[in-house]
Amino acid sequence: MSDKFDVIIIGAGPGGYVAAIKGAQLGLKVACVENWTSKDGKQQVLGGTCLNVGCIPSKALLEISHKFEEANHGFAEQGIEVKDPSINVAKMMERKDGIVKQLTGGIAQLFKANGVTPIHGRGRLLANRQVEVTDNDGNTKTYEADNVVIATGSNPIEIPPAPMTEGFIVDSEGALEFDKVPKRLGVIGAGVIGLELGSVWARLGSEVTVLEALDTFLPAVDQQVAKDALKQFKKQGLDIKLKARVTGTSVKRNLVNVTYEDAKGEQEQKFDKLIVAVGRRPNTDNLLAADSGVNLDERGFIFVDDYCQTDAPGVWAIGDVVRGPMLAHKASEEGVMVVERIAGHKPQVNYDCIPNVIYTHPEVAWVGKTEEQLKAEGEAYKVGTFPFAANGRAMAANAAMGLVKIIADEKSDRILGFHVTGPQASEIVAQGVIAMEFGSSAEDLALTCFAHPTLSESVHEAALAVGDGAIHVANRRKKK
Repeated sequence: MSDKFDVIIIGAGPGGYVAAIKGAQLGLKVACVENWTSKDGKQQVLGGTCLNVGCIPSKALLEISHKFEEANHGFAEQGIEVKDPSINVAKMMERKDGIVKQLTGGIAQLFKANGVTPIHGRGRLLANRQVEVTDNDGNTKTYEADNVVIATGSNPIEIPPAPMTEGFIVDSEGALEFDKVPKRLGVIGAGVIGLELGSVWARLGSEVTVLEALDTFLPAVDQQVAKDALKQFKKQGLDIKLKARVTGTSVKRNLVNVTYEDAKGEQEQKFDKLIVAVGRRPNTDNLLAADSGVNLDERGFIFVDDYCQTDAPGVWAIGDVVRGPMLAHKASEEGVMVVERIAGHKPQVNYDCIPNVIYTHPEVAWVGKTEEQLKAEGEAYKVGTFPFAANGRAMAANAAMGLVKIIADEKSDRILGFHVTGPQASEIVAQGVIAMEFGSSAEDLALTCFAHPTLSESVHEAALAVGDGAIHVANRRKKK
């Protein structure tokens, strides 16, 4: 007789582990299957891609590299004299790994405290909500559940022109493990991951070239914000080449030769390391038995409804394996929604209010619609912007770059989009998320008192600017 649970969750990333903890808090008997293993191969590691080789380690390196960049180029103009700072890559990696270990260990403790049963191995969904788990030795065991939640995440996409080559051509995971700063670094893909990883090594001294096949920089981002960010990235030394399609790579004499096509024809460049960061694909290979009842689309995503229920009764899927942005916080929200619905509640996720962030410097963050989307939809809107160059706190922090942009409905004044590039944009965007979640108007923010001096005053001023009432920048002249 196989073990029986109320809920079995396959995957212990930000979607899976959050769902497991919440489900246990709701009184459900929960098991969570995860095949991630420690480097020594001896124990299960929770947290998935995000905590182990994604969000957390990359942010640790981004923070360290930003501090190093400031010490080299930002301190002097503020009167701080530091002589020839250097980077200890081994120590930096040790700190990164320590943060990861602390957080993944914390999840194990939370599982124990909440009564979640961790199961180590690779999960596979069979018919009738049975989950087959294969351990590292190839042994299998089958578990039963009233409900199964698939939260297996995603993997980096590989492309034929640039196959992975150990030590030379790496994906986003490999880019977090360099043992020294490469002199010349190539990055394929000017998306979120490519820009973040390119920024890390550029700050540490690499000559970074980013090759992007598209002709538009960050097409999903409001283009006023994207163009402002691009200008800042180029000032920092990132050589971002648009309309550059990589056609081939080879490794010779410890160098990566990259050929690509641009408007001028075929080009070639040599790098010490090459990062392939062209996106991620859902981790659904060998996940589903033919009679599981769960269906995939042509790209490997699992079909779900608005509440993350699959075509099979009692089987749910969340996070990177389903439609929508591949974001850790989106997966967590879906995980909570699913187990609450299993427990008999009726929550839903407001997909219009999920923030996006690029953790470069300046950061880029947004929620809601862009001007380009609204124009395409024929919606009437109005815009207010405010630059951090006019913000006293940003100037004091030597970070007076970027802007806040608020887009509101022309008639109702309801906020439709909230976009930021600049210092702490990842924190500031939360104000837009809260405002939109409560259906706020731009006037609601304009009538709110913000502390002075703060970066958030730029939100206040942008909201005022929607109605041509900004105080600390010149407004558009009103027609008489």
